[in-house]
Parts: sequence; structure tokens; C-alpha cells
Amino acid sequence: MKRRVVVTGLGAVTPIGNNVDDFWKSVREGKCGIAPITRFDTTDYKVHLAAEVKDFNVKDFIDFKTAKRMGRFSHYAIVASREAVADAGLDMAKEDVYRVGVMIGSGVGDLEASEAAEAKILEGKPSRVNPFTVPMMIANMAAGNVAIDLGARGKCTCVVTACASSTHSIGDAFRAIQYGDADVCITGGAESSICPLGVASFTSLTALSQTEDPTRASIPFDKDRNGFVMGEGAGIVVLEELEHAKARNAKIYAEVVGYGATCDAYHITAPIDDGSGAAKAMELAMKEAGIQPSDVTYINAHGTSTHLNDLVETRAVKAAFGDAAKDVVINSTKSMIGHLLGAAGGVEFVTCVKSIQDGFIHQTIGSVESEEECDLNYAIGAPVEKPVEYAMSNSLGFGGHNASLLIKKYEE
Repeated sequence: MKRRVVVTGLGAVTPIGNNVDDFWKSVREGKCGIAPITRFDTTDYKVHLAAEVKDFNVKDFIDFKTAKRMGRFSHYAIVASREAVADAGLDMAKEDVYRVGVMIGSGVGDLEASEAAEAKILEGKPSRVNPFTVPMMIANMAAGNVAIDLGARGKCTCVVTACASSTHSIGDAFRAIQYGDADVCITGGAESSICPLGVASFTSLTALSQTEDPTRASIPFDKDRNGFVMGEGAGIVVLEELEHAKARNAKIYAEVVGYGATCDAYHITAPIDDGSGAAKAMELAMKEAGIQPSDVTYINAHGTSTHLNDLVETRAVKAAFGDAAKDVVINSTKSMIGHLLGAAGGVEFVTCVKSIQDGFIHQTIGSVESEEECDLNYAIGAPVEKPVEYAMSNSLGFGGHNASLLIKKYEE
């Protein structure tokens, strides 16, 4: 028998707030975190905007010597994880640490460490490459560093499925608790790829918006959308087996009730035209939850602001939801924070939980007018305030990876 899984802690480091309270306040205000890139000189680049994390000094959180041995994405993961664990009131001294897992995904790992090592090699100084380059760079080290920082000794994994990484990580954590591999999981994703290699590579792929106006750069489902905006940060949650949470009188934000994961098996970057893979992931999540499409109030879409993604995701919603597609409210948090790649699903999961808590579905800011086939309710023009019983979070990654999580308002 599958065990019930609830959300007891939230943590976030984002371009519009370095903790959940500040992030959610900015979301409610419709704040845009996109601005000119400050990390490096973009004079020779076609793309000049990104959604950087702001006013974040790692020395405020982590011993400097320790921090120097980690990539920036690990810094974000540790800070967000500490917040989530504190929010959950989880005392590791009172836990069986082998029953506390860490499952944190990253799509890329630390590209800046790769760049720094390559620079030394090109200078003819291979012996001067930082000895911590590999543990700074590899994607699993957000999970590893968080486990070390918090003393969690249970199942510790990292899913790398591009932009679906953290949604798959949360789904795997959900499964691990359901079937008894863990009682608690610290899960989500972290990313930091706003650097020359990241921006140049995605620009060459023609994936990034070259718009100069921050308010019109990330405009999901808008007829004038022309690419995504790079973001960075971390979204981490504490998932917990229901009886374990109740036994320690934890506050319960919501319940995870469904998870669907599929693959398009079609193309390395493009989604399959009819959206059938993403549709099946949504259908599987609803089937597991035992609900009908009409029961879902809100979908936090992958909504990247690329022409193909938003069109195909719309087709997928129509295929999965049928007549109910016209009634569900859809938005994209990427309109405010850009695309956090492997961390996107973690922050968007936090957004879904807060939406259930507050009965508030944020506006897809910047977007003004959708095109003919994108004819659903994308919360354009104003937020929607209404009770949210079920919220769905979608993530779609390069390689055809699709993931959908279904979250429910908690009831005994």
C-alpha cells in the first residue's frame, strides 16, 4: 500500500527573492527579475539580458573556505535547503538520518568551473587548474553538499534531465517515500549557468530571446515570444510521509498526489508536434490521484516563451484535459524569473504550494496577446484569485523528458 506524502517545508533562492517570503511577495506583486547581465561583458553577445540572483553574498551563509570548494549552484542549493528544513521544523538530531533522503537535480552543474579550468589550460598552465574543479562542476554535488551540510544519510541522488531535472527529482522523492525507501526527502533543484559558455551555447541554439526590453523578453504564450531568458537559483522542498509529519506535529502545506513521467522519443531539443508525450505525463499524474481533468484548478506550465514549447504545451493540455482545458487557469512563473533550467521545476513547485495556500494564481507578466492556437486562459493581464484544490506543475526538458506533478490542498 502506497503511503501518503505531504509538503512540510519550502525553500527558495530566486531572481526576485532569496527566500520564500520575499519570492512570494514579489510574485504577488508581479515583479520582473530580468535585467542586463552583470556577471560578464556581453558586448560581443547577441543576448544581453538574464534573470540573475541579486544581493546574494555566500559568506553570509557558508564558511568562505567551504564555499570556495563548491560551485555557485551548490551555494544556492544549501541556502534553499536550510530554509526548507528550518521551515519544516525538522530536527536532524531527532531523526533516523538514514531515513532522510536528499534528491536534488541540476541540468548542467557548474559551467563557470569548467570555464576557469579551460582558461588555465589555454594559458599553458594545466598544473594550475583548481584541484576542486571536478567536485565543483559535476551536477550531483548540489545533492552531495546538501547532504553533508545537513547530515542527511539516506538515499541521495541527482536527476539530470535538463529542464525537467527538479520535477523528476521531486517525483522520485515522492515515490521513495510512498514505497518506504525514506520517511523524509529534501528535494528540488539548483542551477547557475549565466556565464559566457551558457549564454553563448544557448544563443547558438537560437533558444534565447534577444529582446532588449526586460518586460518583453520572457513572454510565455504571447504571439511575439521569441525565446527564453536564462535564470538561476534553487527551489527546494521537504516531502514527508504523512504519519511521520503528524507524529512530530509538523505544519502541512499540501499533499503530493500524482506524478507522471514520459519521453517523447522524438528529437534532442524539439518537443513532439502533437504534445502527446507531455499530455500522457499529465494524464498519468491525474490517474494516480484518481481525479478528473475538471478537478484541476491550476497548471503552472513549463511555459518557456519559445515559439514551439508554448504551442506544443498548449496542444498537450488540450489533449490531456479535453473540454476542461478551457476552464483551467494556466500561468508561467518564467515570465518573472526567466528559465532556471534544472531548478525551474523546484521553484515552480513552491509556487504551486503557495498558490494553494493563498488561493492566488499569479499573472503571466509581460505577456499581452496570445496567438490563434494558444487560446487557453494563461492569466494574461491580471492574477486570478480563487480557491485552488489541485495544482499541476509541468516540466519539459531537452531530450524529450516530460514530468508532471499534482499537488492537492491537504485534508485529513
